[in-house]
Amino acid sequence: MPERFEVALPDGVRLNVEATGPTDAPVTAILLHGWTLDGRAWHRQVDALTSAPAGGAVRVVTYDARGHGRSSCMALPTATLAQLGDDLATVIDTVAPSGPVVLAGHSMGGMTIMEYAHRHPTHFAARTAGLVFVSTTAEGHTHTVYGLSPRIARLIRLAETTGAGVLARCGSWRAPRALLNALQPSIRWMLFGDRCEPADIRLVTSAVARAALRSIGGFRASFGTQHRLDTLAALAHLPAAALVGDRDRLTPPPCAESIAAALPATELTVCPGAGHMLMLERPDVVNAALTGVLRRVLAELPPRIGGTTPAGAGA
Repeated sequence: MPERFEVALPDGVRLNVEATGPTDAPVTAILLHGWTLDGRAWHRQVDALTSAPAGGAVRVVTYDARGHGRSSCMALPTATLAQLGDDLATVIDTVAPSGPVVLAGHSMGGMTIMEYAHRHPTHFAARTAGLVFVSTTAEGHTHTVYGLSPRIARLIRLAETTGAGVLARCGSWRAPRALLNALQPSIRWMLFGDRCEPADIRLVTSAVARAALRSIGGFRASFGTQHRLDTLAALAHLPAAALVGDRDRLTPPPCAESIAAALPATELTVCPGAGHMLMLERPDVVNAALTGVLRRVLAELPPRIGGTTPAGAGA
């Protein structure tokens, strides 16, 4: 069973955290979810990493971002990617105060990792040993056309940003579950590719129902303006992987391709027929990418002596 606890942030927000695996594991994998989702989106990766024969070598951590899942809501000015990057630094210091970490981010989670690297370069360099980017972007909405013509995409983006401004002023209210159930066909079209398991659409709908309307609307503005390719270029030495579905309407393949271009050693995987929710749609592919990066990180660690990692190893 996972250990569940809270991390208190400097502004009073409390993050819901779940951790599986030994606290003295030589590597900690921190998995960051996407916008309007929560840590449950990674459940198939958590199961795979903690049930593998070498599962004891890794501690796996997920957490709900501020205003999402079981974490508390926040003041509207802090609904930004910059704040999420700061939050990640605090989470790392709390849940993995020593030793290397591997960071995996889906959509907003990937952008959070980039913001952490940009805002805390020394901290990032000292702690981060590997990266996995899943269905994310370093170029805002540059490539996002929702699988439609550019003209229609501009109209959708205008409606989306206008609606986000309204939702941002709704505080900690949640969307009515009945409304979200009615919108499931739209959610399915936007987030999934050719195939979608009923359990997966129920999980996504449940996560959206948990997200505060302030977080659904408030974060949208900073997503469109973030540009972090230069930040990524400084991380080319790290083991990394980037994955995307060729039916992804939110972060299409050019988003992952530009990340791979900035990180030339990155293993780029394009999944045919898959949409935005690769962790659910193609769990085996995402699991393999995570495992591959973790194996490379573990292989570079000093040998463990007496069952414990030498002091300072990988820190």
